[in-house]
Amino acid sequence: MKFSIKRIDKTLPLPEYQTKGSVGFDLSSRTDMKIASHTLALVPTNLVVKVPEGYMLLVVPRSSTPKKKGLLIPHGIGVIDQDYCGEKDEVLFQVYNFTDQEVTVSRGERIAQGILVKVGVAEFEEKDTAHSDSSRGGIGSTG
Repeated sequence: MKFSIKRIDKTLPLPEYQTKGSVGFDLSSRTDMKIASHTLALVPTNLVVKVPEGYMLLVVPRSSTPKKKGLLIPHGIGVIDQDYCGEKDEVLFQVYNFTDQEVTVSRGERIAQGILVKVGVAEFEEKDTAHSDSSRGGIGSTG
């Protein structure tokens, strides 16, 4: 599948899959930055993308990012929509520094990964009744 991207800084490498079996491609920081303790920051990934029709781009931390850097995505994931593709729509990776120390992210450092995920678009059909006569009860209802 073709995935159209624009690099803002052409001296930084193209994203790449690190192994033949990788499902995520690495995203790097476009700039050097310092992230203060217990604060949010946006790491620029150097990419403006055109997500293919029928897909979304899921942006998640590399598995080593929390342990090595002390950074997490505060809401778990980032979703890049198909229409987020304008000239100034650089993919940004939101992070939270959960450590008591300032964290440095270096230009070119692989900090996140992108995964293309097939999606459907719902057509909503409203009903006046629930879909089942039995209710499960909510959080923790199965155990």
